[in-house]
Amino acid sequence: MCLAIPGKVTRIVEEDGIRIGQVKFGGVMQPVSLDFTPDVIVGEYVLVHVGFAISRVDAAEAERVWSMLEEMEMLAGELPVEATRRVRPRQERT
Repeated sequence: MCLAIPGKVTRIVEEDGIRIGQVKFGGVMQPVSLDFTPDVIVGEYVLVHVGFAISRVDAAEAERVWSMLEEMEMLAGELPVEATRRVRPRQERT
């Protein structure tokens, strides 16, 4: 099954001509390619699939998707355990 997970962009850098965002998923930070979402800025939420941000979403949509994934128990296989401990995107502090 293909799964896109919402996360918050906390930092953007350019590496070898590629925009890379540090994206926070619960308690875990991961580097993500922002090539498919060139207008995303720090503080916005994106849906991430296999290391690529595929679309921008607002905080309410990120919360809704995160909640649904938690309810379906889909996060456990996609993220490390510490990221799946009931920490939702809206509750994050950066």
